[in-house]
Parts: sequence; C-alpha cells; structure tokens
Amino acid sequence: MTEYTYQILVADDDDAFRRALCEIFSPFFRLIEASSGEEAMDLAAREEVHLALFDMHMDRLTGLEAFKQLKTLHVIVPCILMTADYTEALREDAEQAEVFTVLRKPVTRHDLFRSVACAVESVYHDQELTHRLLCG
Repeated sequence: MTEYTYQILVADDDDAFRRALCEIFSPFFRLIEASSGEEAMDLAAREEVHLALFDMHMDRLTGLEAFKQLKTLHVIVPCILMTADYTEALREDAEQAEVFTVLRKPVTRHDLFRSVACAVESVYHDQELTHRLLCG
C-alpha cells in the first residue's frame, strides 16, 4: 500500500471528470472527492487538505467561494480552479483570493500535472514529488 504525504481535495459536479482527475492523481495523493462546493467544505472540516482542485461552476457554492471558505479552515492550501468560462474578471477575483492558478477547460493532462507540480513545489518545497508529477 502506498503511503501518501499529501491529500488533494477534488470538487467537481461532473462525476466523470472528477473520477478522471482522481484516477490520474491517485498514484501521487490520497484523494478526497466532492460533487459540490458544500460537500467539499463538509469534508475539509473533517480532513486535512494540502491541495484543492475545484471546478468553478458548481451549484450553490462556486469553486472560488468554496476556496475562500476553505482558507478559513486550512490557512495554506494551494487551489487550482478549473473553468470553461475563463474571463479576466474571474482571473482577477481568483488572484485577489490567492488562488494558485486558473486553468481553462478543457484542460490537458500536461497542464494539470504542471500546475499541481508547481503548487507542490511552491508551497511544500517537495522536489521529489514535483519531479514525479512532472514525469507522470
């Protein structure tokens, strides 16, 4: 059994996309899955979260709103926000909220791994995991 150092919270209301994200990151992280922003916050209240991958557009609580709430529970959590509706206003709002990065959907595997690797290196300085992600 693999021992994981970090837990990643994946929140997306698209079940197939969320499962795909979890599948590609399962060799690297313990995964916590949520199908909504509200569920993500419920899980984050009970679990340690080291990284968040949030869809922007979920019912009731957007990925950005969920991240803002997450920061009240876990001070240092890099968040990667994913959206098909990228705008300059969203980028500015995300920057102000200290989101690590915003990725445009459809997002490539390469961009996902690169963004997660950069977040891990920037916040946790884990060069071994960063290297594994960049080679993954």
